[in-house]
Amino acid sequence: MTAQEYETVKVEREDGVAWMILNRPEKRNAMNPQMHYEAEQVINQLSLDPDVQVVVLTGEGEAFCAGMDLKEYFRALDNDPTEQIRVRWAMRNWQYFRLRMCPKPTIAAVNGWCFGGAFTPLISCDLAIAADEATFGLSEVNWGILPGGYVTRDVSMVMRYRDALYYIVTGKTFDGKKAADMGLVNESVPRSELRSAVMALAQDLKKLNPLTLRYAKDAFKMSRDMDFEQAYDYLAAKNDQLEFRDPERGRGKGIQQFIEDKTFRPGLGPYGRSKE
Repeated sequence: MTAQEYETVKVEREDGVAWMILNRPEKRNAMNPQMHYEAEQVINQLSLDPDVQVVVLTGEGEAFCAGMDLKEYFRALDNDPTEQIRVRWAMRNWQYFRLRMCPKPTIAAVNGWCFGGAFTPLISCDLAIAADEATFGLSEVNWGILPGGYVTRDVSMVMRYRDALYYIVTGKTFDGKKAADMGLVNESVPRSELRSAVMALAQDLKKLNPLTLRYAKDAFKMSRDMDFEQAYDYLAAKNDQLEFRDPERGRGKGIQQFIEDKTFRPGLGPYGRSKE
């Protein structure tokens, strides 16, 4: 797929992994209207690119993202309600709908500052690894506002109740190790090891049946708010749909390799995708 040049988002590709990089380092990658419009286009392109197997979201320089650009996203749009609506739809579309339901596995690589509105794209990614040195903060209370958009809802999903409320009402910061302890990210590593840790995780994901990965994450996200009977019925139907649509016929291969071939031991690695 032909690459397009953008000013506030750039893409780097490495061995089937696309790094979607928020690119306003002089503003700690704070999100302005232009970034929302460009990020919407980029995530759409990467979602449909057959050469992309995993998408990584990160920031250029010393920051992941410092949240919304207070001047360009808020103050500059105060007297332009039409543009406010347009920008907010672009923001919601890429951060929530497109990123959260991306057909490819997504990983957030939190390399530095992560504040306010940045929590939504972070939590929208399927998995997340942070640098130990990263600085997180729900600083809205200091501005006389509350974490808006989807942020308050998002942190309530992934962080422990007391922890989420504590950082919402105090506005205090915390580091990558604390973020991992609270469940905001999967793990924390020294910043010098962040890229290699993310690539190692991406390589693990690339070994797996891509359609199974897509259905597994969709099923998790959709069923978590269902009651037990709805979830049971939905997951049964989703499994049937996967078996019907899977071009690799992964279920059949896995069972054959486990029972007849004795080459597959579930829990110790993926089935052999290259074997017939």
